[in-house]
Amino acid sequence: MATVVAIITSIVVANATQTITTPNAAFISYNLAAGANSAVITPASNRSVLIMGCCTTSPILGVGQVSLQHVPSTFIEWTGLESYNGSPSTITSGLSNMAGAHIVSIDFSHLVDIQVASADTILIHNGSGGTRRPHLKMERLFHFARATSERSFSCLQIGNF
Repeated sequence: MATVVAIITSIVVANATQTITTPNAAFISYNLAAGANSAVITPASNRSVLIMGCCTTSPILGVGQVSLQHVPSTFIEWTGLESYNGSPSTITSGLSNMAGAHIVSIDFSHLVDIQVASADTILIHNGSGGTRRPHLKMERLFHFARATSERSFSCLQIGNF
């Protein structure tokens, strides 16, 4: 049995080529006044992008995260977890090209969130009545591709944390 597994593994390894795109990461901090929006942010196109956001304004600290895909001039698609707000965190997911569409909350009160700004951009919105300090880390994930196929695997992605 071990020989069969080793042979199958060897065949798979022999037929696969690792195409690794160096992860590009960005850390963005803001000091947003009540009702303010950040500058727009353009995620990498046609790639998985991990966005981790947090709010460091006490006592409404929070953290939320999404995996996001930007399809140029079409929409932004995401799935992830909302910040904790006293009850279990909930899943957030969707796709939109409409300004103001909610992507993920990143504070305890769910008033600071990442939103769609356009089909190609996102922003952070502070819907609270006070100044907030949100931070974002955006990271394009490693992407593995198979040499013998024109399509790449979309399920096998590894972040660099």
